Amino acid sequence: MMYRNADAKPVQALLGIVRRTLIEGKSMMICEFTLEKGAQIPTHAHPQEQVGYLVSGKIRVIVDGKGFELNPGDCYCALPNVPHSAEILERSIVVDTFSPPREDYRV
Repeated sequence: MMYRNADAKPVQALLGIVRRTLIEGKSMMICEFTLEKGAQIPTHAHPQEQVGYLVSGKIRVIVDGKGFELNPGDCYCALPNVPHSAEILERSIVVDTFSPPREDYRV
């Protein structure tokens, strides 16, 4: 199964945050997020494990109450049901993998 990035439907997830679900398999899903400077991802938790990679920009991620400032090439992990949030410090692109796939992110 192959998908092209250009075919992924952009979804306005929150103000200043666009999600594109790129591909999903039986047990995982990859999404790309374009994040505008100043955008906020409020504290939330979900049953999926989330592993992210910062492609470009700068963000501050808070996982289980611990904050980390990420630069391009840095990664993070939020285990299932662990509260996490993010502050977007510069226009950024993040690629997240969710396992299992998030039903609400399926297109």
